[in-house]
Amino acid sequence: MWSYIKRIVSVGNLSETRAEAVPAQQGLRTVLGRSLFVRHVDTGSCNACELEIQALHNPYYNLEAFGVRFVASPRHADLLLVTGPVSRAMIEPLRRAYEAMPAPKMVLAMGDCPRDGGVFAGNYACAGGLQGLIPVDAYLPGCPPDPQQLLAAILQLVQRRLLPADSAAPKSGRVVD
Repeated sequence: MWSYIKRIVSVGNLSETRAEAVPAQQGLRTVLGRSLFVRHVDTGSCNACELEIQALHNPYYNLEAFGVRFVASPRHADLLLVTGPVSRAMIEPLRRAYEAMPAPKMVLAMGDCPRDGGVFAGNYACAGGLQGLIPVDAYLPGCPPDPQQLLAAILQLVQRRLLPADSAAPKSGRVVD
């Protein structure tokens, strides 16, 4: 048993901050001055996007190292992350979550479903995408997009949205590269 403990101590914590996480974390802190708080709203998805979001919390991606944290209340959120086609039952809760967020509000639509309903378009319970419900700053295409794309989209959106006023204004509903 002691040999295992010695090995653990000698190896150390393998989930420490990766080298590529440091510039991103510094970028977030420079732009925001603090961590980014994200409120996720699932408006009726198949949970594929949620699995990719959950992967960001594992030791490989280590989302916490970037200074990105998920919160339970939209009142504490800087970014609203929306997944899934908007079901009719989720229209009002989605609007309430958006209205409860403090300014500046950012909305990232993850996956193909929030754009136009995706594979669920035309379903009796599906109201379609986010058009006309809440303003969307960026759409992240994919079914589902992988965790690296999601993390890059979050960082790109924050940098584009919160840069000084002399920079170019973000286009509403822009697809993230």
